[in-house]
Parts: sequence; C-alpha cells; structure tokens
Amino acid sequence: MDWEGQKLAEQLMQIMLLSFAVIAFGAGYITANFQTMIVTYAGGVVLTTLVTLPNWPFFNHHPLKWLDPSEAEKHPKPQPSVNVTAKKKSIKK
Repeated sequence: MDWEGQKLAEQLMQIMLLSFAVIAFGAGYITANFQTMIVTYAGGVVLTTLVTLPNWPFFNHHPLKWLDPSEAEKHPKPQPSVNVTAKKKSIKK
C-alpha cells in the first residue's frame, strides 16, 4: 500500500465507522433494543475491516519509487564532522 492508499483507507475507515455508528444508534433507538444497536455496529466494524484492512488494488494507484541500490552507493550518507564535537566541548569550559 502506498501513501495515498493509506490516506484513502484511513478516510474510508473514519467515514464508514461514523456512518455505521449513526445507523446503529438510529436502529437501536427505533426498535428500543440495545442488542440491535450493538449487532448493527459490530456488523459495520466487520465490513469496515474487510474494506480497509486488506491490501486491495485500488489502494496501490501511486506506487513508491525506491532508490536503486547502485545509486545509494554513489551518494553515501553524510557523516558528522569531528569539528562540531570539538566546538561543543570548548563552549562548555
């Protein structure tokens, strides 16, 4: 899953859970039954999980472009210089 896919999954999860909470509350209120409310919301949570948790293809529309290992060797990671630590020690004195 790419970054945009994660964002989409997060938005879908929030919208679906909120929608099912409102629907479950309405169903429980109309039937005056707490169990109906809980079962409706639990079904919504299961459905939300099935939609957002697996790595579905529509979450992969923006693949990441990783750095090629040969390019990484050409541009090594900068190392901290020794002079910076010497300056810090002299300031403390």
